Order: sequence, then C-alpha cells, then structure tokens
Amino acid sequence: MTLGTEDLVPAGLVAAERLGEIRRVADQFAVALTPEVAGLIDPADPADPIAAQFVPSAAELATAAEERADPIGDELWSPVPGIVHRYPDRVLLKPSLLCPVYCRFCFRREAVGKKGAMLDRAALARAFDYIRARPQIWEVIVTGGDPLLLSPRRLAAIVRTLDRIPHVAVIRFHTRVPVVDPGRVGPALVAALAADTAVYVAIHANHPRELTASVREAVTRLIRAGIPLLSQTVLLRGVNDDAAVLEALFRALVAMRVKAYYLHHPDLARGTAHFRTGITEGRSLVRALRGRVSGLCQPTYVLDIPGGYGKVPIAASMIEEAGAEGWAVEDLAGARHAYPPDPRSTEGVE
Repeated sequence: MTLGTEDLVPAGLVAAERLGEIRRVADQFAVALTPEVAGLIDPADPADPIAAQFVPSAAELATAAEERADPIGDELWSPVPGIVHRYPDRVLLKPSLLCPVYCRFCFRREAVGKKGAMLDRAALARAFDYIRARPQIWEVIVTGGDPLLLSPRRLAAIVRTLDRIPHVAVIRFHTRVPVVDPGRVGPALVAALAADTAVYVAIHANHPRELTASVREAVTRLIRAGIPLLSQTVLLRGVNDDAAVLEALFRALVAMRVKAYYLHHPDLARGTAHFRTGITEGRSLVRALRGRVSGLCQPTYVLDIPGGYGKVPIAASMIEEAGAEGWAVEDLAGARHAYPPDPRSTEGVE
C-alpha cells in the first residue's frame, strides 16, 4: 500500500516534529512512497540518498528566482490535451499524470498527482487522432505521470492503437515502476506491451541502492519478453553527485542489460534548488566517468533548455580548433595532441 503524508511519521521515516513541515509541502506538491522505496530508507541517516528523493522537506517551500512552473515548456508544445509535440518526428503521449511515487525534484510536479490526472476516453481518442494525422511522427513516447501505473488492460489498448498506426515505428515507455514498484511488472503487464512495432522501456534510477534483487527480477521479465531497456538518471546534489556513485549505478544498470541513456541536468522546477549542481560540476563528473567506465556505462549528459527549446548535450568537448594547425584533442589524462586540419574542399576544382 502506498504511503502518503500522514503515514511517514508512523512508518518511522520522519520525526513527529516534522509533520507540520511535511503537510505544508504536501499542500503544494504530491507525496507518495511505495513500501519498496520506504524499505530502502535509513531514517538514522540525515543524508540518506533515497529519502532525499522521496521524503518531502521544507527546502521545497523556497522558490528561486530562476524557477518555473513549467520548466521545459510542455504547455507551449501541447496542441491537444495529453500530447507534447516538441520535435518533428516524435511526440509525448501522457495518458495519466499519476505516479506510484512522487520524486521531490520532478519537473512536472505542478501537474502530477492532481485531480483530473487521467485523460478521459474522448481526450485520449483526440490524442490518437493527432498522431494518426501526422505521418512525420515516427516515435511515440508514452510518459506522464507513470504509464505503467495503468492497468494492463488500458496499457494493452494504448499499445494496440499505436501499433495500428503505420507511420509509428517506435513506442517508448518512460517509467519508474520497475524500480519503485517492481512487483507490478507481472505477466499481464509484460504481455500488454507486446506489439509488432518496436517497444522500448526507459526506466528511471538515480542511486545504486535502488537496484535491488526485486528490481533485477522485474527488469529480467521485460528483457525476456524481448523489450530493450534504457535508463534515465537525474544528476542530484546529495544523491549521486559523486563519480563513484554514478559509476556504481551505471555499471549495475548495464550488467542488468539496461543501456545507460540520459544523465539529466536538473530542471528549474519550483522548490528544487537544493538538488541542483552547477553545470561545471556536472561536466567534471562526466569527464571523470569517461576514463573509468566502458562506453556502455556512459549516458549522454543533457539539459532541457528552459522555456521549451529542447534537449541538448552539455558535456565538455575534448577537441577544439587550433587554426591552420587543425585541431587540438585532449586525452583522458589531460594531455593535448595535434590532429590535422580538415581536407580542403575540391568542389569546382578541375
């Protein structure tokens, strides 16, 4: 059973004197933890990285000047309810804005867990019509909220509908469920994802302690069904802003056959300043990983440009122009090496 605001003190996850603080946060942002997540928290550790992600704190009540209610501009690119069409060849489909847990750093925290969080039948039909009418849409990313919180029957209906749209080549699900509620990934849910169209699942994990035996079993059930898995991680101060922690996380994911896909710089969501590192620090961490782990374990470090201008890679480049001499390339030890200039164009030369 999911734990809510009033369950945190009886569960021993927060001290009784903090209940007023928790309630003030819950008045603004949704609160929920699964028993699996609660069981990973060490209440005696004030810096516990699992608690930091899921247990509310008074820091969320402070809004920094740069923070936004819609930090990545979903509304700007939403032509009909449930659809975000930011890039030409792909759309987000958000059938539900409910989650099994509510991350304290969520960039959709103003919308998730509220009333009216489910698209009704008519709105979902309009979303599908939007996709059908646009042959340039190659990929549909089913997100939310958490789409794997839907019943297998509803999931299967979404997959079947998208599977029948000829120009949709890829269906991708973004989810926390296999990590925070692995028992939900049973035979019925796995079967609901079956399609002739390619189906991918991207799971969200931020700390190696999240990858329990139950999580590995849930991931294995998906993989044995032929579903490729990717991972998304958010770089979070006090959770994983350490090269050794990131290394352990990405190695564990890849060993589970989950490709490390994105490392997100935190978005400018309201009440999340305490989670944000600087980009300089993020680049240093990514650089540290470059020399110590396989390329399979190196996700792309990305930033969603505030205001809805899209996602871009932001890791530091290892090469720069050196004028007539060509290029200067820096190796993993910091030494610089020459690389010849680009070949001269021979266009128009006889």
